[in-house]
Amino acid sequence: MAPITRRSPPSFPALLHFIFLFVVAAFHPPSAAASGGHDYSGALRKSILFFEGQRSGKLPPDQRVKWRRDSALRDGASVGLDLTGGYYDAGDNIKFGFPMAFTTTLLSWSIIDFGKNMGPELKNAVKSVKWATDYLLKVTAVPETVYVQVGDALSDHNCWERPEDMDTLRTAFKIDRAHPGSDVAGETAAALAAASIVFRSRDPAYSRLLLDRAVNVFEFADKYRGAYSTSLKHVVCPFYCDVNGYQDELLWGAAWLHKASRRREYREYIVRNEVVLHAGDTINEFGWDNKHAGINVLISKEVLMGKADYFNSFKQNADGFICSILPGISHPQVQYSPGGLIFKAGGSNMQHVTSLSFLLLAYSNYLSHSNKFVPCGDTLATSAQLKRLAQRQVDYILGDNPVRMSYMVGYSARYPQRIHHRASSLPSVGTHPTHIGCKEGSRYYLSPNPNPNVLVGAVVGGPNSTDDFPDSRPFFQESEPTTYINAPLVGLLAYFSAHP
Repeated sequence: MAPITRRSPPSFPALLHFIFLFVVAAFHPPSAAASGGHDYSGALRKSILFFEGQRSGKLPPDQRVKWRRDSALRDGASVGLDLTGGYYDAGDNIKFGFPMAFTTTLLSWSIIDFGKNMGPELKNAVKSVKWATDYLLKVTAVPETVYVQVGDALSDHNCWERPEDMDTLRTAFKIDRAHPGSDVAGETAAALAAASIVFRSRDPAYSRLLLDRAVNVFEFADKYRGAYSTSLKHVVCPFYCDVNGYQDELLWGAAWLHKASRRREYREYIVRNEVVLHAGDTINEFGWDNKHAGINVLISKEVLMGKADYFNSFKQNADGFICSILPGISHPQVQYSPGGLIFKAGGSNMQHVTSLSFLLLAYSNYLSHSNKFVPCGDTLATSAQLKRLAQRQVDYILGDNPVRMSYMVGYSARYPQRIHHRASSLPSVGTHPTHIGCKEGSRYYLSPNPNPNVLVGAVVGGPNSTDDFPDSRPFFQESEPTTYINAPLVGLLAYFSAHP
């Protein structure tokens, strides 16, 4: 197998032109059949359950995805540490720290903004965050060091193997003072700070631990500046190369530390570094590599609440970002498929759909609470319009699309059957206790049969720009699920389950 590349690509020229009918449709309120017809609460439950299928390490007694078993129990042994736990990021068996930290930040943000809408699923959402933060505490336990990856990607991608059977290299890779990684360290600090808010009232001691660690990791990220894809290029590239630079992660980390701690030093850091760290470089992208839009939306909440006029330029940036993705107004680098799905060139498009939609919804809420709107040239975009566009994207994922397929596994009668996911596509340990070796799994990878294990809640990379979807494992860009697709979707589904 060729190495799997899932980085968010730099922006590419548009491939499609917008058509008038779509512009009208995108801003027209969804029909009752489209919105009211979806079981958002059921989809929310499944979207959170997915994370249990991605768990690495010793599984807990309350594990609900029963076809998964313990895996990678010696992670970190080669460096004398316990680095077990955390999540496999996608359909492979590597623990990549950069996307895992972003996943944690977005799961936490989902709970912070929309936890009140999660009902009985809130406890499971909190558990999904803690599974990640327990691991992030382990990888940041050594001062001025962050272990950012466990497993050798080239070795792993040469096999099609269950995580329970792994016999590939489990090398632990780190950043430190001599090998900086401000991007992944900044994102890790953001994740720990955001999660500290989640646990503030639920477990105050754990929350303080997370926040204290976030402070230390951020200080390391800021003091020893550099990109981890320079320090660890042969390890992390081309898989999770930081194409966008590390400056946005420093501002992102500071923004979450400001929100979590309310310390003046972080406010001053943000104001002092706004220009130096390119806060205004908001482009129509938000994901594990590019945080600019998220920074501006997050900080804008304070401006919209009338509490922080000194951050007003961030609101202006956020407004510009919103305008850049609206149909009919948007930047040429944002396309919409004929069926109405946000589309950006490159792999795993659903990561853009869910992350951008999350920002649309979050900003919409901030606008509605302050009775404001977004000026886009001669047009005023309202809070309601932003919500409708976000809901249109969620409904597309759940089945309101030209092929009438849910792109969430296990939701509705028709969903992807052959997802690019090792554990899902190979027989479970329960049904096939015998070890399946590195190359023995190839026949399952190439099989036309559906996956034997249903990875409920997994959202795949999704259809191409013309709404076509090849339900086939080798088409990994379309058929592979990732944690960072699901994390922002948790917040979206929570909101729409309460406001269908």
